Amino acid sequence: MKKKVLILTMLMAFFVSFSCSKADNHVEYQLARSGYSFRADASPMAVFNEAAVMHDSIRYEEERFDNGSSSDAVNLSNTERKLIKHAFVRIRVENLDAADVSINELMNKYNAYAASTEAEENSRYYSLRVPATQYDTFLAEMSGMGRMIRRSESTEDVTLRYYDLEGRLEMKRELLRTFQAYLTRARTIEEILSVEARIAELQNDIEGTGVQLRHLANRVDYATIDLSLQGPVAVTQKQNETLGERVKQLLSTFGIFLSTVAVVIIGLIIYGIPSLILLALLFWVLFGRIGLIRKLWALLKRKE
Repeated sequence: MKKKVLILTMLMAFFVSFSCSKADNHVEYQLARSGYSFRADASPMAVFNEAAVMHDSIRYEEERFDNGSSSDAVNLSNTERKLIKHAFVRIRVENLDAADVSINELMNKYNAYAASTEAEENSRYYSLRVPATQYDTFLAEMSGMGRMIRRSESTEDVTLRYYDLEGRLEMKRELLRTFQAYLTRARTIEEILSVEARIAELQNDIEGTGVQLRHLANRVDYATIDLSLQGPVAVTQKQNETLGERVKQLLSTFGIFLSTVAVVIIGLIIYGIPSLILLALLFWVLFGRIGLIRKLWALLKRKE
């Protein structure tokens, strides 16, 4: 019985040491892919420290890139360009409702969608998201809906930003696997807490970088077209007015004139008469029988 227990114990120890060595090899392999190499006798703690240094350097380079201070030359000649396309189009149409139907048919045809819409009395506004591969065709068909008033296009090259985010995301995932592998070798509470803190920090970084990459990829995959549809120009004058309509318009204008005269007369009565009374009173006090200014002038003459 004792021999069986001893044999089982030795077998378990062998398998544990074998799995741990595989974990260490995985750690070294992942970091070596990212440009890091280790000595053959590197301890697990040394591997963890190297991974931590690499994580900090990634965050530092990320901040430099976001602040526009990265000067690393990157060869993108053999990579697919990542472009964000945007257009603003204003079209005048004869029938807004019919144009709205045509826009919906185009969106269904090219698998596009409206991010936002707005309707006014004589206009419609759309923010359309169109697959980048169908952008030119969609724009050409849409432009034939009516008379073009304005059209402007812009293209933003985000190739460097896209592949930078993609590379950093993969590197962070490799580092996360590295820290998770080292967690099985941590021996003290301090080591465990340190590794878990690094894991939590990396998971947050991965989530944030993933959100940025998905947002950028969406803008690349779907171009934006801001469309403004204007209805027909409103007619300001009636062309074939009858005599009765003109007489009614004349009487209406004369009525407005009479009401304006009445308002002016009422205003003169309300404000003009009190103003005249006030001016007469002031003249009587200053220059009339009381004559304050006249008396003051005479007093100054005597003193001279």
